Parts: sequence; structure tokens; C-alpha cells
Amino acid sequence: MFEYLARRLATIVPTLVLVSMLIFALQQLLPGDPAKILAGEEQDPTVIAYLHKKLHLDEPLPVRYAYWVGGVLRGDLGESVRTQQPVRDLVLQKLPVTLELGLLAFAIALVIGVPAGVVSAIGRGTWWDHLANVFALWGLSTPNFWLGIMLILLFSVQLGWLPASGYVSPFEDLGANLAAMIMPAFVLGNAIAAVLMRHTRSAMLQVLAADYVRTARAKGLSERTVVIKHALRNALTPVITLGALELGTLLSGAVLTEQVFTIPGFGKLIVDAVFNRDYAVVQGVVLVTATVYILLNLLADLAYFAVNPRLRH
Repeated sequence: MFEYLARRLATIVPTLVLVSMLIFALQQLLPGDPAKILAGEEQDPTVIAYLHKKLHLDEPLPVRYAYWVGGVLRGDLGESVRTQQPVRDLVLQKLPVTLELGLLAFAIALVIGVPAGVVSAIGRGTWWDHLANVFALWGLSTPNFWLGIMLILLFSVQLGWLPASGYVSPFEDLGANLAAMIMPAFVLGNAIAAVLMRHTRSAMLQVLAADYVRTARAKGLSERTVVIKHALRNALTPVITLGALELGTLLSGAVLTEQVFTIPGFGKLIVDAVFNRDYAVVQGVVLVTATVYILLNLLADLAYFAVNPRLRH
């Protein structure tokens, strides 16, 4: 396992270098001059020249990339051209919000999706199977923004049970925080639960037809033991991969959901940065997002060893 972990870690470094090069190169293709944006409407040539020098915009592209990577290695992601705040501080402010939203949504997806997939596979062809497939079709075909608006109309406008929008830190008021986050978390978790259900069902159907499952049943083991201990553990391998990718998508920022519920997370940060041509923020957020994806894939690979004992050998 440790040898495998060392090999995976050795591939992460060149992957991050390649990702950083792509992020920086693609960023340069965006139209507009950050110095002119910062200079305001007057666009004084002296101010623009000063900003070009300060932001290294007058340097060749490889030199600018070296400046940026050097700052990243020191933990400096640059400075927002709009707010004059360090990008690192903005990321640290917004990431916990999206992290909480993503983990809540993922927990809802796991609680709904995996059991529904297992029940659907066990009762293949029954009304439980049809009901689970209807749920999956609903989750895959329902737009998040529409579902969010419908939930706001029902639980906020009509019933008055939950706040329609906004965010409260859990350190200030945990109850108000959960009340504000439960609807957006369900909106995101609903779609992911449908995907997890379909993949869990497919994996379980393959495993339940395997020889070792028939052998376990022939030995007289209870159906619960056969399903949970022998079938589900082996069927979780593709589900773990999918779950890691879906969690990475959530943590990268659920843009539409955060906009509908006015949640100040990663999604809103990146949208505002793109519209304001705040290049440093865009680069920093995309780099953090790519790093999160890579680390989640690493964690998924390590989870295989915990779920499937055969991989340890």
C-alpha cells in the first residue's frame, strides 16, 4: 500500500505543474487589460504603466508564470484587482462555506442514493426497483435552479419554515446555519443521489451474479450478511470513484445553487471574478479547485484498500 501511495504522490507533482501551466496560459487568452481596469475611467498612462510594472504585465509570459508559481509555492496566490485583498484570504473565507454545503449535500446523496441502489438491485423487477428508477430519473432530469425555486416557494413563502436565502456561520448560530443550508444541500444532493443510485444498482447487479455470492448463499449465510458483507463491499469500488468526482464538483462551487440561495461560497466568488476580470482570483480559485480534485482522487484510491481487502495484497 505504501509503495502504491508513493507512486501516486509522485504523479501528483507533475500533474499540478501541468495544471498550473494550463491555468496560467488559458488565463492570458481572456480579453482586457487588468491595468486599464484598475486605472478606472480616466486611464492615466502613468498609472497604467505603474500597474503594468507592479503586476509584471510588462514581462514575458514565462517570467510572469515564474513569478506566479513562486508566489503560489510561498502560499501567495496574488491579490484581487478589485478588492485589493489577498486571494488566499478570499479563498479561506469562501472555501469553508462551500465545503459545508458540499459535505451536507454529499451526505444526503449517500443516505438516499446508495441504499436506494441496493434495494433496487435486490428487488430487481419489483415495484421497489421501478420506484427507485423513477427517483433516479427525477434527480437526473430536474434542473437545480428550478428545484431550488420550488423549495423556496413551498418551505419559505408558503409554509414559512425555512429562510429563503442567506448564510449564517455555524459558529454564530448552528440552528440558523442548518436551517439556511438544508434546502441548497438537498437540491445538490438530489442530483448526486440519483447518479449514485444508478451506479450502485449496476454494480450490485454484477456482484450479486458472481460465483462467490452464490457460494455464500449456499453456505447458509443470511441474506443480510451476503448483501452487506460480500456484495456491497465489492460493489462500492466504482461508487467510491464516482463519489470522489461528484464531491470534487460540489467543492469546486455549485454556481447556480449558490446564486439561487445567495450563499457566499466558491461558486459566487468565481462568477464575480470572471465578470470583473479579476484574473488573480480566477487563477487562484481554479488552482485550488484542481488541487482538491486531485487530492480527492488520491483519497478514493486509498479508500479502495479499506473496502476491498484483495487490493492490499
